[in-house]
Amino acid sequence: MLTIFAAPKPFKGEFNLIQKNAIRSWINLGNDVEIILFGNEERIKEIAEELNIKHFPEVIKNEFGIPLVNDIFGKARKAAKHNILCYLNADIILMSDFIRAVEKVKVVKKFLMVGQRWDFDLREQIDFQNPNWENNLKKEVLKKGKLHPQTGIDCFVFKKGLFQNIPSFAIGRIAWDEWLLWYAWKNKVKIIDATKEVMIVHQNHSYLTKTGENFDPWKTKDSKRNLKLAGGYEHCFTIKDATHILTEKGIQEAPPMSLIRRLEILQFIGFFVRQRKKITKFFTKKG
Repeated sequence: MLTIFAAPKPFKGEFNLIQKNAIRSWINLGNDVEIILFGNEERIKEIAEELNIKHFPEVIKNEFGIPLVNDIFGKARKAAKHNILCYLNADIILMSDFIRAVEKVKVVKKFLMVGQRWDFDLREQIDFQNPNWENNLKKEVLKKGKLHPQTGIDCFVFKKGLFQNIPSFAIGRIAWDEWLLWYAWKNKVKIIDATKEVMIVHQNHSYLTKTGENFDPWKTKDSKRNLKLAGGYEHCFTIKDATHILTEKGIQEAPPMSLIRRLEILQFIGFFVRQRKKITKFFTKKG
């Protein structure tokens, strides 16, 4: 029914536990879920063999060694045995409510299902043999976790033919995820917010470079390039821009966009913002 694909970080330090928890939760979704890992980062090959899942080590990277979104999505489209695909960040835990949601939305001809994630500190291995692991985790997340703002998008479910012309975004940086929503909206695809029906659990972690240094993913050179490739913030949608909402009763239309948001999409506000920056820069230089 579904092919999940991801590009994990090296399996070392905190990410060894985090990514194993995530991938094992995907395996636990059932036999009708295929999993593909991309990249040649440390121990990906060994983990894929250990868990008996597909692995494609060759991915195109930028000059900073960061895998490119268009290459990963393109290879996943060709390799997947199922027509419904799901890209996930490799720190995301899924549960059975996710599969139920996919069952509901897959009847839609053209869709992109997303949802807000729950940020949660998890520093222990999940016992998937425990029949109550899902209920126990949900209780802890509701008690100690935090629902992330609608800007954070770590899970995308869609049919194979949707994303054909993705720019060469660097994965794990800004803008590319929000651009996917804009692209879907532009192509009249139903963007379905499944937050009410699916708990997407994001395991909190530090942000480190390959040399182990902390960094701000918003301020890197490839993040700035991502934003430029996206066409600016006018082409960056969030879950707030979803056209439909998944509820207990099924898929329902979302409330209409506000006038201000429509103006942003039409680029009027973006135009004035750019002009304001030019004017400010002019007078700053003049002064």
